[in-house]
Amino acid sequence: MELELIAKKTVLLVDDSPDNLVLMNDLLKDLYKVKVANSGEKALRIATTGEPPDVVLLDVMMPEMDGYEVCRRLKANPATRDIPIIFLTAKTEVEDEKLGLDLGAVDYITKPISPPITLARVRNHLMLKEHADFLRDKNQFLETEVEARTREVVAIQDVTILAMASMAETRDSETGNHIRRTQFYVKALAGKLKEHPRFSAVLTDSFINLLFKSAPLHDIGKVGIPDRILLKPGRFEPHEFEIMKSHTTLGRAAIEHAERALGMTMPFLSIAKEIAYSHQEKWDGSGYPEGLAGEEIPLSARMMAVADVYDALISRRVYKDGMPHEKAVQILIEGKGRHFDPDMIDAFIELQDEFRAIAARFHDTDHDMVEKKAQIEHINGK
Repeated sequence: MELELIAKKTVLLVDDSPDNLVLMNDLLKDLYKVKVANSGEKALRIATTGEPPDVVLLDVMMPEMDGYEVCRRLKANPATRDIPIIFLTAKTEVEDEKLGLDLGAVDYITKPISPPITLARVRNHLMLKEHADFLRDKNQFLETEVEARTREVVAIQDVTILAMASMAETRDSETGNHIRRTQFYVKALAGKLKEHPRFSAVLTDSFINLLFKSAPLHDIGKVGIPDRILLKPGRFEPHEFEIMKSHTTLGRAAIEHAERALGMTMPFLSIAKEIAYSHQEKWDGSGYPEGLAGEEIPLSARMMAVADVYDALISRRVYKDGMPHEKAVQILIEGKGRHFDPDMIDAFIELQDEFRAIAARFHDTDHDMVEKKAQIEHINGK
């Protein structure tokens, strides 16, 4: 069985001497498929055309392109760099052998060759290559499997987040487009703020990606608010507002419950907890649930506050029309240093056209509003 496998291997002989090619071909032809080249250029052409050889027996001293240069080019090409190269040469100096090995050759056989030694070395290097190829293919398979499983996990995370967020949205007066708009507002704002020295250390690409994933869960706690309050079209009574404010603590508690069920903490859920719990805090300390001020408020929640307020102002609701973009921008500017982190409002002003474009991209259609109105009426029993 082993001889049958080895017999299928291809050996490329490279030598400018016809006599040497005939000699080596006679030695190897009964065991291997033999290809011959009488120059470096021809050797490179054969090695890179069709199925590459399994091993190269390469003469060093050849005109125009010597064996060392052929070796360099084969090792520089991803398609041929893993082919074992055995130098065949009359050179016997240690420096010559060292140069060949440094260039990537696996062995060095001096001329005149010993047929038994040459056959043994060719066989050994073919077997080593077979094992190396097996391990390489296995590693590639494992890497592919890991990538596939990672994509599956990411997809499950994304679907779970959107499902949880949509569950909250079905009981709210907002449409599912609110989730998408705020998600992209936050991403745009974070991308701008990463250039700012106050935020650049935290706002890495990885953090922004997690922030984007987490943003849809900012109002998850609304699933725990009674319909009579959540769907009320007018202003809240003081006691109703106190109940409404609890959506922040309910949101964090829901995510913590999910973490306990998982038996571990995950980065995107940590950010989701920050956003759900603190996105109603205000820069001057007048927000809720804790009355945090300034940089006591998590960075993720400060960004969500800008996104959430802007969207609340410009978006249609079943019970109201949206505010013009320009007026909403002015309100956010007036909240600079009071409701919002001042640097974030500066960034928002520069990004306002991008915010407007996101709002247009995920706008609420008449059909969306009709569906939402029917949904609310169904919940209210009308």
